[in-house]
Amino acid sequence: MSIDFKRSWVIMPYRQLLYILFLIFVFACKNSNKPREKDIVETTQQLEERTAENLKKLLDYAAQNKDKINDSVKLTSLSLLQAAYSNNNFKTIWSHEDTWQPLADSLYEMISRAKEYGLFPSDYHFSSLTSIRSRLEVDSLARRDAALWTRGDVLFTEAYFAIARHLKLGRLPKDSITLRKDSLFNDNYFIENFNGAITNKNIIGSLQVLEPKYPGYIDVKNGIRPFLQNAVFKKYTYLNYPYKDTLAFVKTLQQRLSEDGFAAISPEADSTSLAVSIANYQLSLDLKPTGKISESIVRGLNNTDWEQFKSIAVTLDQYKLMADFVPETFVMVNLPAYSLYVYNADTLVFQSRVIIGSPKTKTPLLNSRISNFITYPQWTVPYSIIFREMLPKIQKNVDYLEQQNLMVVDRDENVVDPYSIDWSQLNKKSFPYLLRQKEGDDNSLGIIKFNFVNKYSVYLHDTNARWLFSKASRALSHGCVRVQKWEDLSRYLTSSDTIRFPPDSLKAWIGRQEKHTVTGFPRMPLFIRYFIVEGKKGKLLFYNDIYGYNRLIKEKYFTRKTIS
Repeated sequence: MSIDFKRSWVIMPYRQLLYILFLIFVFACKNSNKPREKDIVETTQQLEERTAENLKKLLDYAAQNKDKINDSVKLTSLSLLQAAYSNNNFKTIWSHEDTWQPLADSLYEMISRAKEYGLFPSDYHFSSLTSIRSRLEVDSLARRDAALWTRGDVLFTEAYFAIARHLKLGRLPKDSITLRKDSLFNDNYFIENFNGAITNKNIIGSLQVLEPKYPGYIDVKNGIRPFLQNAVFKKYTYLNYPYKDTLAFVKTLQQRLSEDGFAAISPEADSTSLAVSIANYQLSLDLKPTGKISESIVRGLNNTDWEQFKSIAVTLDQYKLMADFVPETFVMVNLPAYSLYVYNADTLVFQSRVIIGSPKTKTPLLNSRISNFITYPQWTVPYSIIFREMLPKIQKNVDYLEQQNLMVVDRDENVVDPYSIDWSQLNKKSFPYLLRQKEGDDNSLGIIKFNFVNKYSVYLHDTNARWLFSKASRALSHGCVRVQKWEDLSRYLTSSDTIRFPPDSLKAWIGRQEKHTVTGFPRMPLFIRYFIVEGKKGKLLFYNDIYGYNRLIKEKYFTRKTIS
């Protein structure tokens, strides 16, 4: 069968012909605007003129090509690049003729050490810049390639703006507790920072000044370099747990165990051999060799240096969501650490153990200010606890109320005899009472309660089960935060005015078991946060991801990050 192409062309529908001509025109235009891959000049003196031409062409091409300068590089700061080069008359910023400026060396060093800032070198074209610098160093012909100098210059500028954004704003989206005001950090902000860095010839300093000033952030930063010195960044299989597909999980587990030398990959592997592999892994950690998989085993296998580094990156970015201005004094509760910290002028005043909400009744993340505290408070039980826990027990045995030191109060604040109520008829839709716990040492709130405005009806307080503070895992409450050093906190809140709040007053009230509401002191900023990593004396501490928040963030925003 033969085809008459001339005849086919003639009989081709008119609209189709126009479409093909349009595609040919677009393709031709696109290729005519495409930056040169090579542009060899005769002398190094010609580089300045030709790189200026190439810079204009490259940025124009990126603007028309969805920010891409070629198939492998997409710019993330095109508007900033256009402003930076326009302000510089499209001259190269990081090189002069055939020599890199010291500024380029400083930025390259910063990129190579990006992990020390919780950043990933691959986000800043590290491999491409390394390749370009190497070629320009050893290849005399490449040193006269204006196109190569142009690409290198653009990648350096792009890297600077990307690092600046990541150090200032992080890589996580704003959430319900974000305090940072993004309106302050627009293109003009970063252009001014960039211009200052170039003018003052201070690349690293201009970037470091963008970082948060919170003590916790600084402590984590101080621990990164020692961590990196011993870290082994090897790729390991990540285990998702709990799992739905048993066969798929077993296969993945076998693969992970083999990566540490505890199992051999074999299609004939059975449950017995897998149990032996798990037991060998447990023995390596001085654990009882049960041979059974558990959450703690999975957590240990996933706890690689690479996963820990991503947790560091997440933690530092979480600090970048906080306000740019650090309060003079504030209270920070870090849930995974089970700790409360009081800071004054960047100094840790004291630290207290806390008990937080269980995974089923999580303590919410929030920002507020402690406005007052009450000695010998009375606890009004939230309806969520009444219906979920208490009502079924009361319906079985009304004596439960007395055992828990609870009294029943109607809407008019009248105490009601619990035995006069038909509890079997009460439910979520019909419950015209409040349950209150009497003041005293048996009260679930303990001796003191600290109030702060929030939509979750949670607060800081003492507890009548103080022995629980000795437990390592303290996710035990219904959502409120129980504070071990409640007395230290109450004293600190009132320490600025000893005339109005004599130091011995609190001790006297407690001795007499008196109820007092203390207010009028400066409202103390309070942040309840979820930092999986903390720094202590130059070392990093990694806490259990008790609510699973860290895992979710890493999976969503850091999965595709690469080691180098």
